[in-house]
Amino acid sequence: MKRLRLALLALVGLVVIAYLGIVGYMYVNQRALQYNPFGEVTTLAEAGIPGAQNVAIPVAGSVVNGWYKAPSPGKPLIIYYKGNSESFSAEHERYQTFAAEGYGFLAFDYRGFPASPGSISEAGILDDSIAAFDWAQKQGFPLVIWGRSLGTGPSTYVASQRDALALLLETPFLSAVGVAAERYPFLPVSLVMLDQFHSDQWIANVTEPVFIGHGTADRTIDVSNGERLYDLVPNKDELWIVPGADHSDLWDAGIWAKAKAFFTRAGAVR
Repeated sequence: MKRLRLALLALVGLVVIAYLGIVGYMYVNQRALQYNPFGEVTTLAEAGIPGAQNVAIPVAGSVVNGWYKAPSPGKPLIIYYKGNSESFSAEHERYQTFAAEGYGFLAFDYRGFPASPGSISEAGILDDSIAAFDWAQKQGFPLVIWGRSLGTGPSTYVASQRDALALLLETPFLSAVGVAAERYPFLPVSLVMLDQFHSDQWIANVTEPVFIGHGTADRTIDVSNGERLYDLVPNKDELWIVPGADHSDLWDAGIWAKAKAFFTRAGAVR
């Protein structure tokens, strides 16, 4: 019996050590798991967006780099907050469409992503996002905010701190820490996760009308995140749920047409 107890204690000890090892590995490597800041940077010449220009926005002793194009009369400037992978320039087809229809845009890489020097953190991403908004505001055009995936966190934060005409959230999370908890239910993510992006808290201070788009087959951020976040929106416009759409399917599903109608309802298009 004594040998059995010792064996059980040894087994429990091994399990505890293994679990702490997993927690330690996830803690040390969490940003490598949360972000994928790799990929080529498409140049403006390659993207072919007439009238757009490169911009460098100063932030805390560094700079974030992006593209800017002024809107045509009667159209707003879209401040576009990208997701967690590659460079903002990878989505140049979106910006081509914005520009072709008279909408202005500002799109950029957070520090630590391919086009902008520095290291990645939630605090840095939020600072970069505020700086981008403040830079865009100085251009003197009506502003609307568009956040996609990871970018729905900083875009919600910015909308809670600044005044725009509309906030569009494409495949948003309720919070990044909530998504991590859903993915790793056996880990104490709320205690060890550094970059938690609490959109669920920031949304309470968003006065702009809010449009949320999500797909029922989203394997990256479950559709329930978008639904639960929309429940918390003070100024609801529309919750657009696309049957069978995955995380990157909403552009092809028609979110641009939905966005234009939303911006018109919000009074950003004249």
